Amino acid sequence: MCGILGTIPSSNTELFNRALTTIHHRGPDSNGVFHNENISFGHTRLKIVDLSNKAAQPMHFPLNIDNVGGGGVTQQIDTAKLHIKYSLVFNGEIYNFLELRDELIAKGYVFHTDSDSEVLLASYDAYGSACLNKFNGMWAFAIFNHETQDLFLSRDRFGKKPLFYAFITDENNQKKFVFASEMKAIYPFLKDLEPSSHFNDMIYNKIYSYECTEHTLIDGIKRFPHAHFTIINTDSIQNGVDSLKPQRYYHILDNMPYNPQTPKPYEDIVAEFRHLFFDSVALRMRSDVSLGTALSGGVDSSATICAMSHVSKNSTQHLRQSNDWQHACIACFKDTPFDESKYAKAVCDHIHIQGEFLEINPVAHWDKIEHYFYLFEDLYTTSPVPMIATYQAIKQKGVTVTLDGHGADELFSGYGHVLQALWDARFNIKQIKNILHTLNDSSEVPKPTLKLYKDGAKFLLSRFNKNIRNKLYTPHDSHPNFNKLDYFSKWLYELFTQDVLQTLLRNYDRYSMINGIEVRMPFLDHRLVEFVFSLPYTYKIRNGYTKALIRDALHDIMPESVIWRKSKMGFVSPIVQWMQRDRKENGLKEWFLDIAHSKDFLECNLVRNPKDLQTLIIKICNKEENNYRVGEQVWCELNPYLWQKSLIFATI
Repeated sequence: MCGILGTIPSSNTELFNRALTTIHHRGPDSNGVFHNENISFGHTRLKIVDLSNKAAQPMHFPLNIDNVGGGGVTQQIDTAKLHIKYSLVFNGEIYNFLELRDELIAKGYVFHTDSDSEVLLASYDAYGSACLNKFNGMWAFAIFNHETQDLFLSRDRFGKKPLFYAFITDENNQKKFVFASEMKAIYPFLKDLEPSSHFNDMIYNKIYSYECTEHTLIDGIKRFPHAHFTIINTDSIQNGVDSLKPQRYYHILDNMPYNPQTPKPYEDIVAEFRHLFFDSVALRMRSDVSLGTALSGGVDSSATICAMSHVSKNSTQHLRQSNDWQHACIACFKDTPFDESKYAKAVCDHIHIQGEFLEINPVAHWDKIEHYFYLFEDLYTTSPVPMIATYQAIKQKGVTVTLDGHGADELFSGYGHVLQALWDARFNIKQIKNILHTLNDSSEVPKPTLKLYKDGAKFLLSRFNKNIRNKLYTPHDSHPNFNKLDYFSKWLYELFTQDVLQTLLRNYDRYSMINGIEVRMPFLDHRLVEFVFSLPYTYKIRNGYTKALIRDALHDIMPESVIWRKSKMGFVSPIVQWMQRDRKENGLKEWFLDIAHSKDFLECNLVRNPKDLQTLIIKICNKEENNYRVGEQVWCELNPYLWQKSLIFATI
């Protein structure tokens, strides 16, 4: 896991090094730079697999005694003399690199490192762009072909690793293409740093989904799409080409192993899911450094660490697994509705590990909040402090990699979207009752039975009316297999590909990489994702439970109080409680009131209705308003002000 930066053609060394320094947190272990007249490649390295300097980047292919290694230096090698075909900068992990390495050795390839980076290069040489569908992993990488002067860019299937780019004109009036892991590494190449013309629409209308577009918050910078690659030529850039033509290489709906309309028996599916999940965890335990997890006490993160415990005792088929995995960090929100530490403790006790319980004190971090916004770059509905603090604590324990439970909500039925399954069950009274009570049992505030049934009837009537008008569902995706999904799975598919998931992946990349931590996500193994999307809703909502498949497949390795827990809460900041407590109670009341009355806040042109927001802040601080959703609204509307203030760090 690392940070990457590149320009075509090459850049001024001083400027390039300054830009690379902005993403040092992504790879604090070493950095390397390669320049020739055609390219500048930079890499900040987080050492995880093959810790030697031989595995440093930029990496060249074929490797030989004269060009291997070079981490922490600026390379000025003669690529023609050394017969170098490709140069690589790579952010991510290829988990199945050992299997691919054996396959490539059988083809005659020789390896000089024990890294997945060299396997990636050899795979590209052997298979071209088709190598992407051989990889089980997460990535954003660039390969420069010195023979053809082409740059190959790719991003992983689901968008776990970020990639941004810009077409610029430099100080010499030369056209240039710049790409990087984070936008801040592109800032030094821009003439001006201005909010995007799409800023208000993204923040106020698409806060959960703008990550799924090419638009970013900064004018002139674009986001490269996941599941795509592109090839761009040096000459075309210098001749004024200022756009990319990404090509899609992967689609979930092309790879479903079963027809959702004719499923296998549930018992068979439970066994297959169990095998797939354990295999996914085992692959992601491949590491030459310590592993851990950010444990919440919910089903997803608990399933992940319990599976790590199971795999460590039972797996014999995978090599390079770290035995040092017993590190769980639990964020605690004492005296708030969001504290789940008792469930996390039950998990730690069950697998006999000592968890670290971290009391989140916002005051300890709040003097850095503007710098956090600079590091985070984007905006979201909750404060980043608890997440950043959690990964900071994990790093301080000497852990570099975590396996976390992200992605299960979007696969199985998170965020209260269980209601959508009513349309699939509309002719089955038993299933309708099951769905309604499953939703109610997992809600923060359950409804009376009569109100619950009325809401269900209202939902079905609204769907029926839309169906009559031929507007039941208008998907973003026109793939022919989309219509094989039931209505509930279509909703989840939209969450997964066009909405919440992309934003969640972006957020956790930032939270973790700010602290030099790599997050791996077993639920997002592409084999498992394809498998789950090929199943009907009745395999996900069953017998009064959401995520039924996870629970039935893993109940024997998890504590009963967690696996059969129905309540669901997200990992969020208790913002209302923080706003209502003063500093001596580890609260932020004084800070929020100071902001609300400050001249620069009231005059900030990015804030919508600052006077109205001021009134709302005062109401919450004075305990005249206690609703969490209102607190979330306040944070969202305050975000642009803090984001604008954070840009001062881009000029330092």
